[in-house]
Amino acid sequence: MAGRPTAAAATPLTTADGAPVEVRRSARRRRTVAAFWENGTAVVAIPASFSRAQEREWVHRMLEKLRLQGERGTRGAGRHRPRSDAALAAHAAELSAKYLGGRAVPTSVRWVGNQNSRWGSATPSEGTIRLSEKLQPMPQWVIDYVLLHELAHLLVAGHNAAFWRLLEAYPDTARAKAFLEGVSFATSRGLTPGAGDDDVDGVDADPLTV
Repeated sequence: MAGRPTAAAATPLTTADGAPVEVRRSARRRRTVAAFWENGTAVVAIPASFSRAQEREWVHRMLEKLRLQGERGTRGAGRHRPRSDAALAAHAAELSAKYLGGRAVPTSVRWVGNQNSRWGSATPSEGTIRLSEKLQPMPQWVIDYVLLHELAHLLVAGHNAAFWRLLEAYPDTARAKAFLEGVSFATSRGLTPGAGDDDVDGVDADPLTV
């Protein structure tokens, strides 16, 4: 089919951490190069016109960008994700203290498996927060954003200017929104498994393009 990427480079590649690397050449690309994660594989998309020397150069450069991106995403997030409801509630308290001055104090925070159209939800009158289990495989900085988003709703119910000011202190707000918007976009077109349209104002794994 016209415009589909051609076969990957003949020589198998791996990242510094041992993850597989796939090089995709596309006739539709003219000058841009992109790198992103796809099902555990680091994908580098390059123009079909690139020479092997250009391919080697850009693969090296983009893999380094992915590595640095991963370091930024995990910095300060801790090594253990809050899988249990108790751990999630404890983590919510930490985020509230760090970014909201401890003012958001939920009565319960739990994972739920029945939220197909929302990443998270909150009931301010009861002080309860629920996060979709579909968030669990996502980067910690995305989970933290959704959790902070719902914590902020305990203080401001709507999405007005006062609400968004509460999230200004979190450095990955814009990045996480873009990530979730991309997941929803791809899912709505059958491109990737996962949740549907997100209730949180929500691209794939933050693609890098130059």
